[in-house]
Amino acid sequence: MKKTLITAVTAAALLATLTACGGGSGSGGDTLRVGTLSDSRPNAYQENGQFTGFDNELLKDIAAKENLKVEFVAVDFSALLGQVANGTFDIGSAGIAQTDARKQTVAFSDPYNYQSLGIEAKDAAGITDENSLAGKRIGVVQGTVSDTWLAANAPKAQAVRFPNDAAALSALKSSAIDGAVFDAASAEDYSAKNPGLKVTKTITTTIPHGYAVKKGNTDLLNKLNDGIKKAVADGTWKKVHQQFEPNEPVPTEFATGQ
Repeated sequence: MKKTLITAVTAAALLATLTACGGGSGSGGDTLRVGTLSDSRPNAYQENGQFTGFDNELLKDIAAKENLKVEFVAVDFSALLGQVANGTFDIGSAGIAQTDARKQTVAFSDPYNYQSLGIEAKDAAGITDENSLAGKRIGVVQGTVSDTWLAANAPKAQAVRFPNDAAALSALKSSAIDGAVFDAASAEDYSAKNPGLKVTKTITTTIPHGYAVKKGNTDLLNKLNDGIKKAVADGTWKKVHQQFEPNEPVPTEFATGQ
C-alpha cells in the first residue's frame, strides 16, 4: 500500500512538471510555453496584462490553425535562445533574426518577416548614420542583431549593452547614451511616442525572422511552418502586419495568396 502511494505521488509530480513545461511535444493537448518580450513594440510586448505584438498575434493565429495551446512568458532577449535550447520554453517569439550563429543553438521556423534596424538619437547628439557613431555611447540590447551590427559597422562606437528595449530607451531619453540601435519598427514606434527622439537612418537586411524551437522538435517545427503558410494564404499575415507595422513594406512572399 505504501509503495503504491509513493508511486502515485511520483507519477502526479512528474505529470505536473511536464504540464508546466508544456511537454515540449506540441501535441496531445499540452500547453506550449512561449518565451517572448514584454517591451519590444511592435513585435512583442505586453499591454493591459496581455502579450501582443506582430509576432505574438501571428503565433496565436498559427496556434489556432494547428490546434495548439500556447502561454506567453516574458524573458530578457539575452536569455531567450538558451532557454529554448534547454527546454524551458517550447517556442521563442520575439522578432528573432535567423543568423548562422543562432542556428547553432536552436532550430527556426520558415521565415515570417525580415530584419531591419533603426539608428535612433536626439538632434543634439549629431548622429546621422553609422559613420557618425565613432566615439559615441550607443545602446543595444545584448545578443541582438543590433549588437552584432554595431560591432561590425561602427567598431569605434562605445557599445552600451542592455537586457531589454525598455532599459535602452530609458537611457536614451535621459541622455545617458548618445544613441541606440533598435529593430526599425520599434525605433519608429519609440520616436512617435517620445518627442525629441528620431530615427536618423534605417538599415534593411535580408536576414529573416523565425520562431525558435529546440533542435530535434520536428513535429512542432512542421506545425509552425504549416501555420505560417496558412496565415499567408488566407490573408491573416497581411492583416496582422497592417495592424502593427502599417508603415513597413510587405515582402512579396507574404502578400495574400502567395
